[in-house]
Amino acid sequence: MTFELRTNATNRRIRELISAVRSGALLARPDFQRRLVWTNKDKSAFIKTILDGFPFPEIYVCAGEVNPITAEGTEWLVDGQQRVSTIVAYFGADPALKLSAGIPPYSKLGERQKSFLEYTVVVRDLGSVPIDFVKDVFQRINSTKYGLNAMELANARYDGAIKKAAEKLAEHHFYSDHSVFAASDIRRMGDVSFQLTLLITMEQGYFDDTDDHEAFLEKYNDEYPQAPQNIERLETVFAFIERMSLPTDSRFWKKADLFTLLVELDSALHNRFDDITPVKVSLQLLMFETQLENHGKHADVSDSPLSKEVVANYSSAAAQGSNHRKNRITRGRAIGDLLQNAAHASINDLI
Repeated sequence: MTFELRTNATNRRIRELISAVRSGALLARPDFQRRLVWTNKDKSAFIKTILDGFPFPEIYVCAGEVNPITAEGTEWLVDGQQRVSTIVAYFGADPALKLSAGIPPYSKLGERQKSFLEYTVVVRDLGSVPIDFVKDVFQRINSTKYGLNAMELANARYDGAIKKAAEKLAEHHFYSDHSVFAASDIRRMGDVSFQLTLLITMEQGYFDDTDDHEAFLEKYNDEYPQAPQNIERLETVFAFIERMSLPTDSRFWKKADLFTLLVELDSALHNRFDDITPVKVSLQLLMFETQLENHGKHADVSDSPLSKEVVANYSSAAAQGSNHRKNRITRGRAIGDLLQNAAHASINDLI
């Protein structure tokens, strides 16, 4: 069934919006709204826009529930949650709102308080419309999100510290030099998703697919203090792998295998396996690749670095569901054992 939308655009003063939110007449968080994800930097920039007298995009409201006894009604905020919530937080001196340098708190505005409260906001009223229609309007206003993957959806919601660290890593020449990501990966933000998964795994261990992305994007939206250290650690791993001189057709340039190698090498180097060298690890990996290539062919590789059972498990864990936690752990254990072997072996043992 189609619904004909008729909207009415009006101006409301900021003081009217604050009063409506505080009284419950304007509900800023209906169930179809997203959680607040602006950083404090974003919020400060928005407040500065108002203080400088510049306009910001219109917000959307619609009719909510009406109390048949008192005849009092409510409105739902369809779009503009973050803007309105930031205004209310600024006015109310919310301690969670940490203003950037140069942005005075509301209490320090003095004579400018009146101009702040009288600032006009364009409000587009959708009127009384079905809730399903309101949800559809919200989705359409906020994105081209139909068919977007998890990272693209996260990108539309978060632009904070850990995401910027992941983007910086995604642009590292290590990946482009070895053609790790296809153009389609980059276009769909698969490269950024890969880095984000890598950073989270360094902190908490292996997890399922992209399940923990949103929690970490929210947790480290304002600040990601580990960024310099973790980026430095990964650059050390990149340099180590470069010195391994893996063949261009090595399976360890493929995303699933490379991910495991990056995680396990970082762990080994961070835990100071002083006896592992690029040469020894490279020799171990080449022998392991031979094992994987011969898996299922009934071939016998006498100098295999890992058992046939481990090879079979790794092969299976890389073939299907490679992003599942269980399969990531299986591959990680195999590469971890291989690095242990490399640490304890001599070059003569491996040649």
